[in-house]
Amino acid sequence: MSFFGGSPIFSGSIEVVCGPMFSGKTEELIRRVKRAQIARQKVQIFKPAIDNRYHETEVVSHSSLSIEATPVNSSVEILQKVFDSTRVVAIDEVQFFDENITVVVEKLARRGVRVIMAGLDQDFKGVPFGPMASLLAIADSVDKIHAICTLCGAPATKTFRKNPKNSEQVLVGETDLYEARCRSHADFFGEDQDQLAFFVNLNSASDKSQNL
Repeated sequence: MSFFGGSPIFSGSIEVVCGPMFSGKTEELIRRVKRAQIARQKVQIFKPAIDNRYHETEVVSHSSLSIEATPVNSSVEILQKVFDSTRVVAIDEVQFFDENITVVVEKLARRGVRVIMAGLDQDFKGVPFGPMASLLAIADSVDKIHAICTLCGAPATKTFRKNPKNSEQVLVGETDLYEARCRSHADFFGEDQDQLAFFVNLNSASDKSQNL
């Protein structure tokens, strides 16, 4: 916030907290929200209605921290429900929202709202999850936090699905379905095929250069 002519001018911003499951993303979002509340700023918290693992109307971290939130079914609902007096909007599990979420948060930031989002940056295959790539690109600040690899104890940046046969990107679950893994132990489905395609293309490019 800055001042011009004695009147406060609120500068909007977009913050993203991302990482794998069990890294403390939601805990960090709650920490930032509570600091804003201590500063007596009007805060609204939103969550996707699909995420009802712990509670229907609360954002809950793996360490059992919780805060009241409004569940919504689409990103446009967030825009419709934000009050004019709101200074901070927090969105948990933002990877579950549709692609319009980027338009919504940019509109809020232009209004002078501080937008704080937490979500998985990658799915269980190691590719950008839903709208996360776009959100990371437009963010003013990004904090990528690590979990702990369940196999070796190294910093974990990947989310491993225990049963990769279910190929749906969105499959809500906890330790029953997922583990945090480091890159060495991620073992993504289809990695062998990706490597084979890379070397085929590499050899093809090499053959073409020799014929020139």
